[in-house]
Amino acid sequence: PTSIDDYINHQGYQALDKALRMEPEAVIEEIKVSGLAGRGGAGFPTWFKWDAARKAEGEHKHLICNADEGDPGAFMDRAVIESDPHTLIEGMLIGAYAIGASDMYVYIRAEYPLAVERLSKAIEQARSRGLLGENILGTGFSCDLNIKIGAGAFVCGEETALIESMEGKRGMPRLKPPFPAQKGYLNEPSNINNVETFANVAWIIQNGGAAFAAMDTENSKGTKVFALTGKVQRGGLVEVPMGNSLKDVIFDIAGGIKDGRQYKAVQMGGPSGGCIPASLIDTPIDYDNLLAIGSMMGSGGLIVMDEDNCMVDIAKFYLEFIVDESCGKCSPCRIGTKRLLDLLTKITEGNGEPEDLDTIEELCHHIKQSALCGLGQTAPNPVLSTLTHFREEFEAHIYEKRCP
Repeated sequence: PTSIDDYINHQGYQALDKALRMEPEAVIEEIKVSGLAGRGGAGFPTWFKWDAARKAEGEHKHLICNADEGDPGAFMDRAVIESDPHTLIEGMLIGAYAIGASDMYVYIRAEYPLAVERLSKAIEQARSRGLLGENILGTGFSCDLNIKIGAGAFVCGEETALIESMEGKRGMPRLKPPFPAQKGYLNEPSNINNVETFANVAWIIQNGGAAFAAMDTENSKGTKVFALTGKVQRGGLVEVPMGNSLKDVIFDIAGGIKDGRQYKAVQMGGPSGGCIPASLIDTPIDYDNLLAIGSMMGSGGLIVMDEDNCMVDIAKFYLEFIVDESCGKCSPCRIGTKRLLDLLTKITEGNGEPEDLDTIEELCHHIKQSALCGLGQTAPNPVLSTLTHFREEFEAHIYEKRCP
């Protein structure tokens, strides 16, 4: 990670050289063929965002990498930057060329000092080799890269809140439209993708979009990296082709549950995702299937639970996190999530009443429909999914005043 020569010896920056000999539109078309979707959670088509930024009117355009990885249990982006920072730089340079950006920024979590150190060194090395700055590889393309240290707020993972923070303001989401592709950083056209998305770009350009798309399900292409934690034999980072099942990951790769305990559920996608029960362990990992069962891909955190985990407590844990991290701009998130937490706390303390469950469900649906940004809109997911799949645990807390 600290040697640009080692990266170059392993075909590093060859994809950039190839891309700079292509028309920008041809680069975007290759990304389109690959089917690469945003790996930060939403799964939005990468080519579409690039194309919108390319076509946007404006003299100056910006390319931004979101490395503000804030999900509990997630460490994919950190691992990429700490172990292979030039892959990120190369992917960003290709993206900047494709949209016509004159500068690039990595907005990175302040809690990642080693990642910041290694990325800073990689940037210096790339500059010294003429891979950043003026007239890159003699092609007339000029672009530089700067690091912005994050503000330590989970909401800054939302792209417009990230832009506000970059501009020195409090990290709070903007109303959309206009989208960042039209008016982003400094009110100029901007494109934002996360670390893992950019880290796939060089491989796609080098090997062709069709090769990436070959690892797929119908609507989800390529591979996905997951941070596997919790009650498993082997935790860590895993990368699997789209379409592999949760069972493959938890029992084959991670070796099953610790201490011979019973597998109960997996929380996927962090606070934005949902709890998936053991009965759905054969679910293929792709964007559509996960949404269909009330969860989502998210950035890629997988927290595995066994029979000793209380699902009411799990829902409460994620809500505590959301309430703490809500920026407070919109009342559905600011007030609604706090009210949800109050109700869950009441239930876990043995004071719950049967009508509380109806109130929780109603509140969840209102928050999902009316919150301003993705943080608020997905905040009820852990609560709704645990209530759907483990209702009997909530009822035991309420009717029997005990935690099973």
